[in-house]
Amino acid sequence: MDKAQRTDVSLRVANVTKRFGDFTAVEDLSFDVRSGRVFGFLGPNGAGKTTTIRMIVGITAPDEGSIELFGHRISPDLQNRIGYLPEERGLYKKMKVVDQLRYFAELKGVSRGPAEKKIDFWLERMGLAEWKKKKTTDLSKGMQQKIQFISTVLHDPDLLILDEPFSGLDPVNVEFMIDVLSDFRTQEKTVIFSTHLMSTAERLCHDIILINKSRKVLGGSLREVKESYGTNLIAFRGERAERVLADQKLINKVVSHADEQELHLADGVPPQTLLKALIESGAEVTKFEITEPSLNDIFIEKVGTSSESRLQAASI
Repeated sequence: MDKAQRTDVSLRVANVTKRFGDFTAVEDLSFDVRSGRVFGFLGPNGAGKTTTIRMIVGITAPDEGSIELFGHRISPDLQNRIGYLPEERGLYKKMKVVDQLRYFAELKGVSRGPAEKKIDFWLERMGLAEWKKKKTTDLSKGMQQKIQFISTVLHDPDLLILDEPFSGLDPVNVEFMIDVLSDFRTQEKTVIFSTHLMSTAERLCHDIILINKSRKVLGGSLREVKESYGTNLIAFRGERAERVLADQKLINKVVSHADEQELHLADGVPPQTLLKALIESGAEVTKFEITEPSLNDIFIEKVGTSSESRLQAASI
């Protein structure tokens, strides 16, 4: 790959394998994360996401393959260009919020004056300004998670890596964090985050990779992934359509929702053929909309081949 192409990639994972004894946590995994984009790292529990992230940030090393950050092999100097929020949260319980943030900023080489301004900005942005001099034990779990997020971005990293950033947050705070991360979409920043929340990934991500049982299942831009699944879904609402909906030559599957049905067309059947059959049968059609599969649909199709995986997908 030429130099011009390399500058467009913040992270390159090439044929990486990681074993723990007889267990292979990551197997022959390859993907690129393009600069200035939000990259979703998706998969069920135990798929290998966290192990991969730990290799990217240098906590552990791959047994095979290579990892490049900003066109170079991982080195301590590159770590200051990364902001990493691990899945396992950790703050000093007896320290005041401001003292912890000063400490984390110093670890990343941010001097006292700029650090104070950044701390005040982020505390205000996260709605925690009045908690600046409180101890960690005075904060709720959601507040603590916001403080740890602040510690991750204080040094203004070029690459932000978030491992399950929405875990433990209530719906209101999930929406708040989505808004915060959306701000990064308008900047020249690269964001990688792992999540089980497929609807959230769908809202935030430019690109995704889905891994299962240590291996890559699919990847690419969100648009490419969705288009590869075609447009064989119809959102339908109507009356007197039972006979047509039962015709397996036209429809593979019917999924009923609260006030409409999702129709999965049989292979090779264009939507117009189904609509014509419905009208000719005398059905009263009030909604007939061609839709694309959601990321959750794709997740279930690619990963939900076992009862365990289906339970994980259903909990999204």
